[in-house]
Amino acid sequence: MSVRAERVVRGTGGAQRGQKSAPGKPAEAWNAVFHWPVRVYYEDTDAGGVVYHANYLKFLERARTEWLRHLGYEQDDLRRRFGVLFVVTGLKLDYHKPARFNDELAVSVKILRRRRASLTFAQAIHRLGAKHTLLCSGEVTAVCVDSESFKPQPWPQAIAAELHSQ
Repeated sequence: MSVRAERVVRGTGGAQRGQKSAPGKPAEAWNAVFHWPVRVYYEDTDAGGVVYHANYLKFLERARTEWLRHLGYEQDDLRRRFGVLFVVTGLKLDYHKPARFNDELAVSVKILRRRRASLTFAQAIHRLGAKHTLLCSGEVTAVCVDSESFKPQPWPQAIAAELHSQ
């Protein structure tokens, strides 16, 4: 995935420092490629010393959560205020090379498609270092659902306005 022509936003762990981004980020923040850093721990690896395949999904999920947080939205707050959750309904993932214990990784998030009640993201995991190596890439579709019925529903007006203002 090339990021040459795109504005890149790096996750800074602001939530760990007690900082929150305010809702209503400029449209460019919604269009930007967001990068979240990950270090591979021993617990992430299998008996072969490489990251267990299911753990890549955890890294992707955490990056989407951090992307949402960067934009000023907390998932628990969205559930309380708007009665919505986001559920993954589609996933296509290609594994290119293995990540290993203690690797420093960058997980990217970019919106590919916006629909009334869903977003499809392009995501990738790269090993950092002298040569950024693509390890895993794919698409993830998340649907906005009612937190009680789990039926799809349109994005809350506040978020939809930001998504469609571009």
